[in-house]
Amino acid sequence: MSMGCFSAKRDSDEQEKKKANKKIEEQLRKDKQVYRATHRLLLLGAGESGKSTIVKQMRILHVNGFSIDEKKQRVEDIKKNVRDAIITITGAMSTLTPPIPLANPANQFRLDYIQDVASQPDFDYPPEFYEHTEILWLDAGVQACFERSNEYQLIDCAKYFLDKVSEVKKTDYMPSEQDILRCRVLTSGIFETRFTVDKVNFHMFDVGGQRDERRKWIQCFNDVTAIIFVTACSGYNLTLREDSSQNRLRESLELFKSIWTNRWLRTISVILFLNKQDLLAEKVLAGKSKIEDYFPEYLNYKVPAETPTDPSEHAEVSRAKFFIRDEFLRITTASNDNRHYCYPHFTCAVDTENIRRVFNDCRDIIQRMHLRQYELL
Repeated sequence: MSMGCFSAKRDSDEQEKKKANKKIEEQLRKDKQVYRATHRLLLLGAGESGKSTIVKQMRILHVNGFSIDEKKQRVEDIKKNVRDAIITITGAMSTLTPPIPLANPANQFRLDYIQDVASQPDFDYPPEFYEHTEILWLDAGVQACFERSNEYQLIDCAKYFLDKVSEVKKTDYMPSEQDILRCRVLTSGIFETRFTVDKVNFHMFDVGGQRDERRKWIQCFNDVTAIIFVTACSGYNLTLREDSSQNRLRESLELFKSIWTNRWLRTISVILFLNKQDLLAEKVLAGKSKIEDYFPEYLNYKVPAETPTDPSEHAEVSRAKFFIRDEFLRITTASNDNRHYCYPHFTCAVDTENIRRVFNDCRDIIQRMHLRQYELL
């Protein structure tokens, strides 16, 4: 009798185990399907190229943008951008060669406040900070120093936020999407953003671009569908924040080459975002920083005859952007074994419509890479 009870209990235990196993196997199979159906995109590029801005655009376009709470959390970052910008510009006035004096010497006490008080670590942005910042920003000497910002390290959004101090200083200030896109926060570590477009799952990995962040990249290389390499085209006349002897665009080209020729990435195609086209056009049209002064090979560069150019675009702007594109493409043709391809796109990461269009163009390419990844193509 007791033996019968035992075997019946054992049978029911076995059945329970089988059921549980089947459930686990079913879940693993589903997870594997989801994993294989997910497009993993790795954003790479040197520091301040615009990688995190691309991720913000994906949130605006394909997730629900930014909540009220998230927008409120960005206020501190934006105030810090204003503070960093005015401290940097007024600080550079005395260190540039030749130095730049204030146009109005009566503003000296304001400059001293910015340098001595606003630079304190626990600074709490009192009303006089905004008053001094607004008045200094209008000073012709400060503007002249801003015009020479390629000679020191200044965040890209400096002018954008210094022009908006009257808004930012309000107690009820709520950042717009454009404010959030422009806001600069250093990326450290690896951030993953998940979104779905037309029932296709994307995971985008954003990693810090500064040199000391790059050793973390290798963790992300496993099973990547495509690399999106972002370069700041406007960096042709700037030096690295972490190494003032290295040109930013040259660093980006060298980094691109190291990724293109990396033996672990031989079969992964690269979508190249030639970013900051708006700032590149501004610099070229201003005519102060000539590309040939930094890249002598630009002097003899001609846009290839078969290149479709935009007739509404200034010829010199077209020439500049295609020169930078071709510098990257030269790297891919020098060492291509036809196992991976490079797809260049001109981008302006702070322009939501531009990124919507470019990402739509890229989706077919990513889809093809994904099919090839699992040998379905």
